Amino acid sequence: MRICILDNDVIEPDGVPIWGSYAAMFETLLRAAGYQGHVDAFSARRGQYPPSLDAYDAVLLTGSRSDSFSDEAWVVQLRACVSALLAQGQKLVGVCFGHQLIAYCLGAPVARAAQGWGLGRTVYDWHGPEGVANPQGKLALLASHQDQVLELPEGATLLASNTHCPVAAYSISEQVLCVQPHPEFDARYAAFLLGKRRAMFGEAVYQDRVESLQAGHDGIQFAAFMLRFIYPDRASA
Repeated sequence: MRICILDNDVIEPDGVPIWGSYAAMFETLLRAAGYQGHVDAFSARRGQYPPSLDAYDAVLLTGSRSDSFSDEAWVVQLRACVSALLAQGQKLVGVCFGHQLIAYCLGAPVARAAQGWGLGRTVYDWHGPEGVANPQGKLALLASHQDQVLELPEGATLLASNTHCPVAAYSISEQVLCVQPHPEFDARYAAFLLGKRRAMFGEAVYQDRVESLQAGHDGIQFAAFMLRFIYPDRASA
């Protein structure tokens, strides 16, 4: 079992001793959800890729502060890579920026959300398989984004939504699984990010979103779903 993580951002220097990298956060999450295979990580933001992605069961794209539709050289390179992987039938998992970039490569519109930032613990209506959301059909994850997928890619199935983010998660057959919020975040890291933008958001929004983090979230449950998606024939990864 092998999963490749394409890491699309860097953590602020004062957070590195605690969280390391986004790829490290994802590996920690996947291990907590029961994954026992290999994880290889490469910094796509720095133009780093493995010689071949053919050996991997799935490629996971992390979040990023950049826009998935930008003309930054590394984003253009990543879009070319993802478009090729889509054409080859490679299994892809996208989170936040990764979710948006895959949708963009598939021709769906992605842009700044007119509703403003999605922040803190956020509750979504779950439309996917049983065993992921709570008995009321709700899924709580930690969000930090100002861009959104505006329409489902062609052929996609909507998995999660709310009024602020109508396309919060989607899948395409057995090849693509994408989610806008961050299952890999813990409450402390979400608060860390909010603190970095405290002045921009304003004190009232900052306090409200920090308080929201106390209610917990379903990151590990969603990670277990990700593993079932990657390895549908295995009772446990």
